Formats: sequence, structure tokens, C-alpha cells
Amino acid sequence: MSAPHETRAVREVDLGGGVSVPQLGLGVFQVPPEEAQRVVEEALEVGYRHVDTAAAYVNEAGVGAALRACGLPREEVFVTSKLRNGDQGYEQALRAYDDTLARLGLDALDLYLVHWPNPAAGRYVDSWRALAQLRAQGAVRAVGVSNFLPVHLDDLAAASDLVPAVNQVELHPTFQQRELVEDCRARGVVVEAYSPLGQGADLDDPAVTAVAAAHGTTPAQVVLAWHLQRGHVVIPKSSRRARLEENLAAAQLELTADELDRITALERGHRTGGDPATFALSQIR
Repeated sequence: MSAPHETRAVREVDLGGGVSVPQLGLGVFQVPPEEAQRVVEEALEVGYRHVDTAAAYVNEAGVGAALRACGLPREEVFVTSKLRNGDQGYEQALRAYDDTLARLGLDALDLYLVHWPNPAAGRYVDSWRALAQLRAQGAVRAVGVSNFLPVHLDDLAAASDLVPAVNQVELHPTFQQRELVEDCRARGVVVEAYSPLGQGADLDDPAVTAVAAAHGTTPAQVVLAWHLQRGHVVIPKSSRRARLEENLAAAQLELTADELDRITALERGHRTGGDPATFALSQIR
């Protein structure tokens, strides 16, 4: 690949313990395994320094290949992966982490998350104990959760003194999860938004398109800027280089207080993904 470009100015968010994460990163959910290396290499070329994958996405190997090919020092790229439901449990989670490192070809992750609480299985507290052990051993820089509701976070708090660094949840203008966000912030948990554009459904709203027209930008850039100015870490997915560049440029867009309010007013309770209270797929394919 060509030499990596200079990183655009993307703010970093403190996760505690000397760890910080670029606020705008690349998500690779639904990027096919055979395309993952190309997509991640192109993202790194245009300036991304934060990549989010998961065992359940079946593309960790492609992400790792891109990291090796890109020519960047390992410490310059923040890498996240996640523990799938079928690997939950204390011993299983420890083995799964080693498997993820092997697929990625890394010695350690920057962030490892429990992908879902999967409450029907009743193993998320044991999984969290495993992640806490990995962090205590220095095998991972930070640990957190994904799709956890306050009741699940309460269970972790009752079993461990370690507070998740991150809760990665579905979050976009028409599904803002305000009570959950407030709960996370009260605990000192950073909120990370996946499906930040509502899988594209939020981009056609007149409030979003009007703000985009006023700034001469795209609706996607407006929604991403809204996330960034609200303090969310955000991981939009794209497989196209032009869209990768467009999304990254959202870090330079500043919306007015009135524009932020107009987008915040779009809350509809419109979830597009699974419900953490019931989602129970093994995620093993």
C-alpha cells in the first residue's frame, strides 16, 4: 500500500489508566472477510487510527492483515474486538481472547468488550471477571461492554470494582437512549455509538438535510458531527474510500447549538438492531 497519510485532527477520549481512544473510528460490522483487509488499509491510508471489529464479524484476520501491511507503528492504531455470546464464561472468555489475538496477529488489544449481556445464558458476570483478569495481567489495555443496560451494569458493579471503560450501544438521532447514556456517564463509562447513522435511515430527515445544506456538507457528516459534539465515541462503517474520507472529515465540522438541538429533537425510540434484554444468538458461524 502507499505511505499512510497524516492523521486528520480527531479528538481523543480518555478511558482512564493512561488509555485514550480516537473519538471517530471505523466499524467493520458486515464488512465481508474477503474485503476487510482492503477496507481497513484504505481507512488507515486516509487517516483513521481507530478500528473496531469483533469475533462475531468473522473478519478479524483481515483487519490484522491490514494492520501488518499499513506500515504504521502498532501503538498508533487503536484496535477493539469483542467476546461473542457463544464464548461467554470465565475460562471460555480467556481462551476466546487468545483466539482473537491469534486471528488479528497482535500481542494485545487496546480495548476488549463483552459483545452482549445475553442475560438468558447468565454468564456475563463471569465473562466480566475474565476481562478484569486480562486487564490486571496487562494482556489488554482497557476492557468494557457492549449493549449493556443499567441492570446489567449493576450486576457487574456488584461483582467487581472494575468499571467498564466503554459501553458500545446502538445510538443515533432517532434512537438516543438518553437514560442509558446518563446512567453510563454517572458511572464514568464512556458511551460509544454503533449504527450512528441509524443504518442510513436518519439521513433523509428534513432537519438533517437542512443543516447539511447550510454547511455545504453531507447528511452523514452532520449526524457524525452531532455525535462528536455530544461526546460520543463513534464508529461509522463504510467499504468505499470516498465515504471513508467523507466520514472522517466530519471531525472538522462544527454545528451551532440550535443545529444540535434540531437534530436532538429527532428522537423517535427507533431501534434498528437487537434488544439487549433478549438478544441471545450464539454469534458463532
